[in-house]
Amino acid sequence: MAYGVTQQMIDTYGEIIFKLSLNKQTRLGDPVRELDFDNIAQQRAGSGLTDEEIAARIGLLPEQVSVVRVFVERKYHRIDQHRMLFHLGGGKRWKKDRYQDPKKRLKIREEGMALREALSFNPDRAAIYLEEGLWNNDTLSGWLTTHATETPDASAIITSTECMTYGQLKNKVDRLTRGLMDLGLGKGDIVAVQLPNIQEFLITYLAIASFGGVMQTIHMPYAQSDIEFLLEHAKARAVISLPAFKDIPTVQIMLKCKQKYAALEHVIVLGPETAPGAIKFSSLMADDTPVVGNPPVGADPYLLLYTSGTTSNPKGVPLTYQNMMSNSRLSVDKFQVTNDDRILSVAPFSHLYGLHSYHITLCAGATAVLLPAFVPAEMAQLVETTRPTAIFLGPAHAAALQNAEILDKHDFSSVRFSVFSGAYCPPDLLRTYHSRTGSIVCQLWGMTELAAGTYSYPDQDMEVGINSAGPAAPGNEIRVVDPETGEAVSADTEGELQVRGSSVFPGYLDNPQANSDAFTDNGWFRTGDLAVIDQDGNLKITGRIKDVINRGGVKYNPAEIEEILLTDSKIEMVAIAPVPDTSLGERACCFVQMKSGESTDLEDICSLLKNKNISKNKWPERLMVVDEMPLTPTRKVIKSRLIEQLQKTT
Repeated sequence: MAYGVTQQMIDTYGEIIFKLSLNKQTRLGDPVRELDFDNIAQQRAGSGLTDEEIAARIGLLPEQVSVVRVFVERKYHRIDQHRMLFHLGGGKRWKKDRYQDPKKRLKIREEGMALREALSFNPDRAAIYLEEGLWNNDTLSGWLTTHATETPDASAIITSTECMTYGQLKNKVDRLTRGLMDLGLGKGDIVAVQLPNIQEFLITYLAIASFGGVMQTIHMPYAQSDIEFLLEHAKARAVISLPAFKDIPTVQIMLKCKQKYAALEHVIVLGPETAPGAIKFSSLMADDTPVVGNPPVGADPYLLLYTSGTTSNPKGVPLTYQNMMSNSRLSVDKFQVTNDDRILSVAPFSHLYGLHSYHITLCAGATAVLLPAFVPAEMAQLVETTRPTAIFLGPAHAAALQNAEILDKHDFSSVRFSVFSGAYCPPDLLRTYHSRTGSIVCQLWGMTELAAGTYSYPDQDMEVGINSAGPAAPGNEIRVVDPETGEAVSADTEGELQVRGSSVFPGYLDNPQANSDAFTDNGWFRTGDLAVIDQDGNLKITGRIKDVINRGGVKYNPAEIEEILLTDSKIEMVAIAPVPDTSLGERACCFVQMKSGESTDLEDICSLLKNKNISKNKWPERLMVVDEMPLTPTRKVIKSRLIEQLQKTT
């Protein structure tokens, strides 16, 4: 269809456009005949909104509003009620604006349209989000322009060595936007980015967003097989990376992908030199101002992220501005973030948790403090130097700081609150972190599919943040159901966590089976997490359904056992996973990573559990000590790889 309109867009927005439109035209006397546009507009003022007004309210282009309404009118047998000159004050627009052929200006390539066709939101839920103001027309480029215009000298980015203002950031983003557009990139094109938390990541992210592109992130540790899968599946047109990362020859991998995949046209590399066939990042910093004929709007997809793939191939998750901007905008209020705050994300920006922290920063006009890679001593020094007021991190980061005895040696007094997410957060660890830093402790539970699903916040009793991930984020609902029956369970009862709300994604890219499995008939997203919701609505994640061990027909959640074993001062990390057994179906294997110089055996493990009065059927029956736990970039243990390691040894 024209102008990037898809059937999914018509289904999602059609009814509300029809409702907001001028559905009964008034054509009285001379104003129409004489083309008196002011009088025409005055006659219609009380009857409905113009295309431009509707577009601004619901996050589409005016041209898209017009096309969608035509299809909806056909449904109601009101064909051709709106004429080009007269529809919704359109004549006034034609008079003042220079005409540009919209077929050229609003063209979106096939790959971009395929991504849009994955945006299959529930129309009834979408109407609620629009009417309640949860979804609007906010975009990243809109937020950046606002701050660069109103507070150009305010700090936007701080590193260990330099500071960049919002005015300077906007200038760099504009220059890169023009450079990328000069390569032929445009609305809907997917640009993959494999960069650490450095200035160039944020400049690139905002530039891609500015011309209406879609950023696909690739985690830094990913090597050839992961990179190939992601670039091929996403059909990225360009990729931006470092020349190499550790022992991974990144640029060579990217250039091979360019030869293999027809969609991939440009390999862009940071650094003073680059390989033949690649483009130097700095050469794209053009001097001319970009002219974006098809600017981003709220309904546009702008992120394509991939699940961690701990049990199968990663799944593509398309996200729109309306999904993400509302989630961040409402988080700003809950966390009481202002433009005086400095926010440090220890989580990588390649993950939605890290990006969510930056969305909050940009929305508030606050300052992003950048840490390229987590090293405990370097992070502590950065905190002392830059004085962040908030930190977004994971429990593994806090444990590493504690184990390195960093917290007692450095000044964290500037940190007003710290948000923990990404994995189970032991309450004792959070209490220790609070006592040594003075920072208020909050927890956040989220997923690639929905950003921040729940969180505690600084105004709450801190015991809420220590013991739970708080209540549902504004705009979202949570419930716990019986995994077998799907019926909702009472408070304080464990079951499968399901989420529904304005930040929940519309469905996976090119994966109808996964979409069928992921959603209930009434729009609840099945997270796969086991959880408990207490009487006050606060969420506690207790495990993953796929991790439940079925030993001889008796099922149990190993998360409780893992939590107990982590109290052993000799153990660095632990994971318990089910392994097949011919007689009982499954048995539990305990995988441990020991602290330096320490050792253990299965007898020690079982003795600890016996002393904690754990039933014997829950004791692990095998033990494997590993040198290093396989982790996702957000430091979740990849249990499937542990099981593969075990199978290779037997």
